[in-house]
Amino acid sequence: EAMRTGLPHVWSAGDGVVTHHRLMGVTYLPLGTTAHKQGRVAGENALGGNVRFAGSVGTQVVKVFDLVASRTGLRDHEALAHGFSPETVAAVADDHKRYYPGAQPISIRITGDTGDGRLLGAQLVGRLGTETAKRVDTYATALYAGLSMEQVSELDLSYTPPLGSPWDAVQVATQQWTRTLQAGVHA
Repeated sequence: EAMRTGLPHVWSAGDGVVTHHRLMGVTYLPLGTTAHKQGRVAGENALGGNVRFAGSVGTQVVKVFDLVASRTGLRDHEALAHGFSPETVAAVADDHKRYYPGAQPISIRITGDTGDGRLLGAQLVGRLGTETAKRVDTYATALYAGLSMEQVSELDLSYTPPLGSPWDAVQVATQQWTRTLQAGVHA
């Protein structure tokens, strides 16, 4: 976490090191955002500082033609492998109110722990313009803070009809996860 190597006065960061994942522990995670944060920690510590890399949740986004796919946290098989009791639910929610022109669907797979209701991960796919990349950041923030599905559902997020809904797509998916578990319907 201090980015120190086994050699005296040598620090390392980026794609050449294993990293701290906030849900999985130590893993290999070659991401630019992670590398930049590790580099800042390594540089500060090399100059005599005493800072720690807080860890990553593996947030990623990719644009493929006119689609944007993103993920953060764990998928169900990863969660199971790391000792969680995962349940994954799929939901589709519009990027903004349907009555306002141009509404587009966002497909969301959300994984939570059936034991404590904690959010474990999310994957989103939507057309360019659905703010899929920013919505995955909401999930990443919730993962970083260790929020439950219910807590994510109650977040106070922005709303105006041309840009969103009173219940954002992020929250619609968490509500679907909770309803699915309450109904006893498991994938």
